[in-house]
Amino acid sequence: MSSQQVGAARLLVRALEAEGVEYVFGIPGEENIHFVDAVNDSSIRYILVRHEQGAAFMAEIYGRLTGKAGVASATLGPGAINLQLGVADATTNSTPVVAISAQVGLDRIYKESHQIVDLVSLFRPITKWSELAPTAEALPEMVRKAFKTAQTERPGAVYLAIPEDVEAAKVAGDLKPLPVNVVRPQEPAPAQVARAADVIALARQPIVLAGHGATRARASQALIHFSEQLGLPVATTFNGKGVFPDDHRNALGAVGFMRHDYVNFGFDEADVIIAVGYELQEFDPVKVNPKVDKKIIHIHQFPAEVDDHYPVEVGIQGDISRSLRALAESVHRRFDVNGTGRKIRDLMAGELREGRSEDGYPLSPRRIVADIREAMGREDIVLADTGAVKMWMARMYPTYEPNTLLVSNGLSSMGFAVPGALAAKLAHPDRRVLAATGDGAFLMNSQELETAVRENIPITVLIWEDDAYGLIEWKMDLEMGRNSNIKFSNPDFVKYAESFGAKGYRVTAAADLLPTLQKALADDGVSVITVPVDYSHNLQLTDKLGELTDAL
Repeated sequence: MSSQQVGAARLLVRALEAEGVEYVFGIPGEENIHFVDAVNDSSIRYILVRHEQGAAFMAEIYGRLTGKAGVASATLGPGAINLQLGVADATTNSTPVVAISAQVGLDRIYKESHQIVDLVSLFRPITKWSELAPTAEALPEMVRKAFKTAQTERPGAVYLAIPEDVEAAKVAGDLKPLPVNVVRPQEPAPAQVARAADVIALARQPIVLAGHGATRARASQALIHFSEQLGLPVATTFNGKGVFPDDHRNALGAVGFMRHDYVNFGFDEADVIIAVGYELQEFDPVKVNPKVDKKIIHIHQFPAEVDDHYPVEVGIQGDISRSLRALAESVHRRFDVNGTGRKIRDLMAGELREGRSEDGYPLSPRRIVADIREAMGREDIVLADTGAVKMWMARMYPTYEPNTLLVSNGLSSMGFAVPGALAAKLAHPDRRVLAATGDGAFLMNSQELETAVRENIPITVLIWEDDAYGLIEWKMDLEMGRNSNIKFSNPDFVKYAESFGAKGYRVTAAADLLPTLQKALADDGVSVITVPVDYSHNLQLTDKLGELTDAL
């Protein structure tokens, strides 16, 4: 061992550099100042945020878009606890995140003391792995394990606690990060492919359901080839939107809405569901297999979770693209995308066309969705926050490329879109990024506007303003015929944005939205647009869908 010593914090940062980390999102604390200082002297950019929840959401969206674990940092106690919502969101959305926080020193962690909380135990239920670094010498191994665990299928968040005396310790100078080893994709088992091919060959009307796992596996091209080769219709989950382009002739749209939507009729007619990268937390399989009368072929990189409405007839475990190609070569039959598929596409396209011509004020949700689609490019990124916004966007917004409409459908956390937009822009600086959010979700993490302005991260925020928690109002009205405790008041969002140094816009007529969006998106800065929305259309939509019959 060399007699020359270096700080443990610098060893930790070197280990992060070895993993290819570009950004650390966080807030410093007294107990991790050595770490923050070491980041400052490295190739990693420290993004100082205004709330640790924002840091975790940024790390999550960065991980979702790049496939590399995003890194969130906090101090001990309250700082670490504030990370937990974004960490849980990442795990339930199968997204790689490494959360690192300070912890009290080993010299007092065993006794009652200031700011002591058992953080490892708090994080354990919401992560794939949660541990405390017992010595500085353990950091290279623990960092490598953290990233390997976070990024390996099924991906998720991990947590590392670094005691303050470990962080400030000295270690031998020749202690180095471990080399990064990449887990290789697994080949599908030929026997399982053959079994699945037999099921499809005997099917009357198979349908494909593509989920978030197909996006993560970058299986879009293989999925398109599979659909075209066999002539099969493809629906996606909300989280899977874009993995199969909505302008493809075999596309049915997204499933997951609260009512029996147009796309559900495609599943009603099917006798076999080919689930590709689908994960049960994306939405309940009872919505597509209520009578448990459909055979399910599960294609993913890991086995399916158990559910009585998801009885797997055949499971193909392995690389999704290779599995799809092998299955396409093994099925010597072609199906016709039936008339129902065309009707489904025509009905949804008709709603979007009608939305473009709706000129009422406040604006209809359909008009807002139509104008967003008109303003955004094919590869531009929209983050639709949780609430009524998500329901309208996930259901109606045509998506053509993977990861260009991001929602939280695992934990369905409110408040992720604004901080997530910063990370999306950092991950893809060549694309325009829009955070579409309700007024309730916006004010949960609106402080990150200051981060965007200070760090010069150009994003546009579109606030759907209704002075209420609109989705809860919708649900209460739908189920109980009345609502309560959902109304609130808002600040002047234009002045609020300007107080952070951003540009603020208020839409005062339906015709103003599209040009305002285009102007804000073209600006190399931070913009906030507020658009009043008429959510009386919510019940009109669910009433209309509730009247649909099998005569679609």
